[in-house]
Amino acid sequence: MEKTIVCGLARIDGWAVGIVANQREIIKAKKPGNTMEMQMGGVIYSDSADKAARFIMNCNQQRIPLVFFQDVTGFMVGSRSEQGGIIKDGAKMVNAMANSVVPKFTFIVGNSYGAGNYAMCGKAYDPRLIYAWPTAQMAVMSGAAAGKTLFQIQESALKAKGQEINEEEKNDLLKSIEDRYNEQLSPYYAAARLWVDGIIAPEETRKVISMGIEAANEKPILDRYNVGVIQV
Repeated sequence: MEKTIVCGLARIDGWAVGIVANQREIIKAKKPGNTMEMQMGGVIYSDSADKAARFIMNCNQQRIPLVFFQDVTGFMVGSRSEQGGIIKDGAKMVNAMANSVVPKFTFIVGNSYGAGNYAMCGKAYDPRLIYAWPTAQMAVMSGAAAGKTLFQIQESALKAKGQEINEEEKNDLLKSIEDRYNEQLSPYYAAARLWVDGIIAPEETRKVISMGIEAANEKPILDRYNVGVIQV
């Protein structure tokens, strides 16, 4: 069973909730043919996306609010993953979550990078509340990866102007780009731009979920849950 996403039912102050959380540890996953594969925590694999999609659909059918805990790097990439159905299963997870009619609450506890942010109910999919812990980081990609990409773009622009830079200047430019980008990873940077509703201490999470569900309970769910046609 895929373990890079953990799904489970719980009660918070008496309220029933469905929890979808990224698990950030390296695990051994059993694959067809009784083979074992090492999988990186925080990465969404095909099996985990399929499991999360089915869990989200079940919670909607039972009218159970959903709570997402993000510590996600993104979807697994590569020809092997594509052949294994990551595009199909990833789309299934996003479809199930985007069409969800139950109250959704999102907490960014660690990384929140790229498409993983969307799949785990990021701001774009309108959760009732979205909060970050002080440990959160939000971006398209990690600081190191983004720094190298932005550096290559700037280096190409300088070369196009006929300007050559030596190794020391390259290192200084790369460092300045990475420092600027890493500063923008901060949850305080995100909160200042209303990308999240606020920053809370971890011990406040239960209270925020309980208050959010209590407020949402004042308006009964009337919409029908409909995800359309999903390829199994």
